[in-house]
Amino acid sequence: MTVTASARRKARHYAMQALYQWQMAGASLNAIEAEFHADNDMSKTDVPYFRELFHGVAKNLDEIEGAYTKHLDRSVDDLDPVSRALLRMATYELKNRVDVPYKVVINEAVALAKKFGPTDAFKYINGILDKTAAELRAAEVAADRK
Repeated sequence: MTVTASARRKARHYAMQALYQWQMAGASLNAIEAEFHADNDMSKTDVPYFRELFHGVAKNLDEIEGAYTKHLDRSVDDLDPVSRALLRMATYELKNRVDVPYKVVINEAVALAKKFGPTDAFKYINGILDKTAAELRAAEVAADRK
């Protein structure tokens, strides 16, 4: 499958939902992933990217949270579950997928927050990810701001 922007968007969409489910239900990653494959048409989804995001966040959770929590004005546990899932997923991408421009990572997370998050959560997520990107992708952000 040729990877398209829409296939990546679907991968992020499903990964965010899977992370939400993992946070809320505590089921195993493999069980949640199998459920997503059974319940959703994944034919137009970048499935390897979905798998990488979902398993990558869970595997590197402490490192990921350490990168963005310093920018929060509350504890991670006080975040709504959608925002928490999005911040984790986007921070994973900022740290591990330098092939994806930081603006794309932030824009995709903001779009998902607008669709699934509480009112105005997208503004908060945008601010946190902006600061996180400035640290994790300092050269890219600096070059973009010139």
